[in-house]
Amino acid sequence: MTTLVLTIVGDDRAGLVAAVAEVIAAHGGNWENSQLAELAGAFAGIVEVSVAPERGEALRQALSQVEGLVAVAIPGTERGVDAPPARRFAFQVLGNDHPGIVRELSSTLGAQGVSIERMTSETRDAAMAGGRLFEATISAAVPASVDVDSLVAELERLAHELQIDVTRLD
Repeated sequence: MTTLVLTIVGDDRAGLVAAVAEVIAAHGGNWENSQLAELAGAFAGIVEVSVAPERGEALRQALSQVEGLVAVAIPGTERGVDAPPARRFAFQVLGNDHPGIVRELSSTLGAQGVSIERMTSETRDAAMAGGRLFEATISAAVPASVDVDSLVAELERLAHELQIDVTRLD
């Protein structure tokens, strides 16, 4: 079996996930993992599917015919399995919202070879102080070659610079 990672984007509607699942099943695929969300009337999802190698292209073609989907992308034909296991590192960010927070955090992690595995974020009204708050929870994979204490120190330096709080969760 080949593991495909599908990126699915479209207008949100009832039955859209069922339509995608039906196409996957019809091509002998198995829905392994997913992250799906509706945001402002749009549907976006990332789905890990295992399928026989010879059926991957037909699956992609069939998914492109699902009504309401704007895009279906398969970034690679197979997920690599030879990489050494990475350590997990999770943290939360909270502070006054301003442009560039995600850019700075992701650049800092990427510069050290750290890969973001999951990230949720939101902005909301600050209850007492007014203005907007930015909050994010990030789970990342840290290669064995990266010193976690140095990574934490770099995130603390960045937090001071951006005037945000960064709290380690693990």
